[in-house]
Amino acid sequence: MSQKTLINDSKKELSFKDFKAEVLNDYKIAKISRECSLLGRREVLTGKAKFGIFGDGKEVPQLAMAKAFKKGDFRSGYYRDQTFMMAIGELSAQQFFAGLYAHTNIELEPMSAGRQMGGHFATHSLNDDGSWKNLTEQYNSSADISPTAGQMPRLLGLAQASKIYRNEKSVQHKSNFSIKGNEVAWGTIGNASTSEGLFFETINAAGVLQVPMVMNVWDDEYGISVHAKHQTTKESISEILKGFQRDNEKNGYEIFVVNGWDYVQLIDTYNKASKIAREEHVPVLIHVKELTQPQGHSTSGSHERYKGKDRLVWEKDHDCITKMRKWILDFELENENGETLRFVDSEEEIILLEKEAKKIVTTAKRNAWNAYTNEIKAELTVAVKLLERVAANSKNGAFITKYKSDLEKIVEPIRKDILIATRKALRYLKDESFAEKIELQNFIKSTINDAANKYSSYLLSESSLSAINVFEEKPVYAQEKNLVDARIIMRDNFDAILKKHSDVLIFGEDAGYIGDVNQGLEGLQEKYGDIRISDTGIREATIIGQGIGLAMRGLRPIAEIQYLDYLLYALQIMSDDLATLHYRTCGKQKAPLIVRTRGHRLEGIWHAGSPMGGIINNVRGMHVLVPRNMTKAAGFYNTLLEGDEPAIVIECLNGYRLKEELPINLGQFKTPIGIVETVKEGTDLTVVSYGSTLRIVEETAKDLLQVGIDIEIIDAQSLLPFDLNSDCVKSLAKTNKLLVIDEDVPGGASAYILQEILEKQNGYEYLDSKPATLTAKAHRPAYGTDGDYFSKPSAEDIFEKIYDIMHEFNPTKYRSLY
Repeated sequence: MSQKTLINDSKKELSFKDFKAEVLNDYKIAKISRECSLLGRREVLTGKAKFGIFGDGKEVPQLAMAKAFKKGDFRSGYYRDQTFMMAIGELSAQQFFAGLYAHTNIELEPMSAGRQMGGHFATHSLNDDGSWKNLTEQYNSSADISPTAGQMPRLLGLAQASKIYRNEKSVQHKSNFSIKGNEVAWGTIGNASTSEGLFFETINAAGVLQVPMVMNVWDDEYGISVHAKHQTTKESISEILKGFQRDNEKNGYEIFVVNGWDYVQLIDTYNKASKIAREEHVPVLIHVKELTQPQGHSTSGSHERYKGKDRLVWEKDHDCITKMRKWILDFELENENGETLRFVDSEEEIILLEKEAKKIVTTAKRNAWNAYTNEIKAELTVAVKLLERVAANSKNGAFITKYKSDLEKIVEPIRKDILIATRKALRYLKDESFAEKIELQNFIKSTINDAANKYSSYLLSESSLSAINVFEEKPVYAQEKNLVDARIIMRDNFDAILKKHSDVLIFGEDAGYIGDVNQGLEGLQEKYGDIRISDTGIREATIIGQGIGLAMRGLRPIAEIQYLDYLLYALQIMSDDLATLHYRTCGKQKAPLIVRTRGHRLEGIWHAGSPMGGIINNVRGMHVLVPRNMTKAAGFYNTLLEGDEPAIVIECLNGYRLKEELPINLGQFKTPIGIVETVKEGTDLTVVSYGSTLRIVEETAKDLLQVGIDIEIIDAQSLLPFDLNSDCVKSLAKTNKLLVIDEDVPGGASAYILQEILEKQNGYEYLDSKPATLTAKAHRPAYGTDGDYFSKPSAEDIFEKIYDIMHEFNPTKYRSLY
């Protein structure tokens, strides 16, 4: 591409004056970004910040990417993209340092309010009330995560949303999220991370779906200290992906390879890639080669340890900013009048620009540090004065004065220092009582409460849109009882949902053409089309990724994972990305994805797991719902679609052919979240269970009545959250005995429920006997019916466990069975 062509193509016959200004401004942004990286490393090494991973060496290709990036587009990238964020105007140098210092003020550190390490970039998709902004009027960056290639599954959904908005008439009115599907999703990744399975899974899925995605690989030949020859076949991701290249007969990718220091070719490449993805909805891979990493991988080490002298010399010579600087200095172009056009007349001009960039960064660093420390120093001043007054009134004043003095000496305090001093001082006042002690107690409590807002808020929605705020609406039935296979309730309720909510999409393995393996979506693809009800490949992680990206762009996806055991394939994405999204953006992004799956009481090691403890402890930030039948499950979907939070609904696999009464208010009735249900009242013992096991408990209760034992049965229904009204402890106040039953392994969900009841609800106060759990064995069930019987709680196990508890309580009345 010629220099003249670049000017003409760049901005529709851009004048040389404007082009010159743009080039010099790009160079200035690159230098500001580089100075941030250099100074950022020093801030870590001096102890002002904890850790740093920076974008030095990747500046020039990111400038080119920014030029092709339009409002409405989305980025899903990784922690090297600071120059890109600066180039689109979404990151200032001061905000860069605020992130490095972990400033908890969302206005000053808009990426995460200090919740994520610097280098994790996000824009704000939500207003303060939790409602959506107009995403087509702003540049969008989905919030980064650190796990390598973890940004890939979400990228797929962000791109697919454009295809859906372009082709599905039922959502084309949602103009806040798309303009005719013209938005591109831009992904970035380091070359070493392309070795991850998530990268390949996403690349394949995007090629199948043909979505407008531009995937950028920043290639500096290393993954920390490990060279590309140990990472990638042929040492080149573009080489091994050549089979994905589209041709005249088959869809696929457009693949570009470009050197990361070639400003002119980069801009040309990115303009072409953007046009292809945006207009044709064809995915594009851009392999950006010959990049460098001047400071090594991170602040935790030096790249001189693993790079040879020749490589270090090469990196110095091929530094993209060095190359761009030389190009600027060497640039000459003769216009039609015979005049020679230059960017700069002398090197002095570019030196002045570089000095200005350095000054901007130095000032930004100082301002960010002052803004961060002044808040804490103000809190420290209050604490010091308070300790001084406390010491004056305490018989242990000398010890408290020591804490005060030590606190005053800290040059760069953090909040931890303040609380350590004040809380330790309080110990010396345990036997004293005076006004200043109360002040100190209140100060500590207030500081801890304030910290909860700074560091622990927004795990779930705190807006009026939270699904917890959706009230129960009971199923209504016809006068004449209409018993049907329970799958019919699921099918007809999904039908009602799709009519009511035009933005709902359901997809997963076998979900489309055959209407899911249990026929809960039977006939719905034919009725609503293959966009709203669709099949996917066998790729659980990117099924969840599709859902996350679609939900982040204003759609209401229901992503189906065929069986509960298969959820393990997707657990990392659910845990690291979906469950943390609202939290790690301090309430500024959301993805109200509903994950549909089915499990419990299957047979065999790979289809019989009920790993609820593992799930609930990995997905805090999502609702985990465990309905005992299909009516309850359908009610949960209805509830969740009125809210704005992600959730997992686990249907009972052995319940689809059982008979249930068909409600007449399909799509309307709602199962409340976080509310237990007492399905049988009793006086002798409280049994808490959920899912398929609860039905076995109900059957066993009849046998127990024959031996004079009347149990109360509580259906947990919802594990996250659990029993918000503390109804379990109310039951314990009546029965004074507790048994938690489930088919998870020992110490799993049953232990969680036990803690919730005994510790959080103070249920221990009402117990007359030891609380107990009855779970599956520590392994997964062996194959076959006998494997299930001897591995998971059976009706006989439940009967005998309850009988044993009653025997211990009253051995005379309930004589030992064995």
